[in-house]
Amino acid sequence: MTLYYSLVFALLVFEMALFASLIIPLPFKVKRSLFTFISENPIVAKIQYGMKITFIFILILFADSVNRVYRVQVELAAAKQAGAAAGGVAGGERMEVQARKFYSQRNMYLCGFTLFLSLILNRTYVMILDTLRLESELKQLKGESNPGKDAKLDQAGGIGEIARLKKELAQKDRDLETLKKQSQGLSNEYNRLGDQQTVNDGSIKKDR
Repeated sequence: MTLYYSLVFALLVFEMALFASLIIPLPFKVKRSLFTFISENPIVAKIQYGMKITFIFILILFADSVNRVYRVQVELAAAKQAGAAAGGVAGGERMEVQARKFYSQRNMYLCGFTLFLSLILNRTYVMILDTLRLESELKQLKGESNPGKDAKLDQAGGIGEIARLKKELAQKDRDLETLKKQSQGLSNEYNRLGDQQTVNDGSIKKDR
């Protein structure tokens, strides 16, 4: 196996391990923290970008391996026809073509499964993230959520709009209550000053 196909195989093993880690049942808080870290970490974003470029090269290798399989099939069919016309096919030549066919098919399956598993991983990640968003939104509506962590999830996935609006409404209600208290205090102070001014005016008139 050549170096680049060995790297493709290593990537396939890594994808299998990553898929197994994604489907392992974990507590909600642990899984939410993990996916929040993945969504916000810039290093993970750079790794994901590099993986996309890598999968483009694997796609090219997959197309090349499919082409090689097709050419070996055509060559094998031509060898069979030539052997039938000549009364038999040379054993060494037939084994050499069969070996090339095996390696071409192996490379095609290796690249194909790697690409297919990458799509499964991407879809699984999106589905788990959607599930976490829905669970977090449900907890927010029930009033059981952690404001700090829910804010991070809102930034990562744009959820919790209803809870955010409720918080803003409660804040506005508190501000309105504060303004009412301030207005009442100013009104009381104004009345007190008015009464005091009236008393002072009466005292001045009596003195005269």
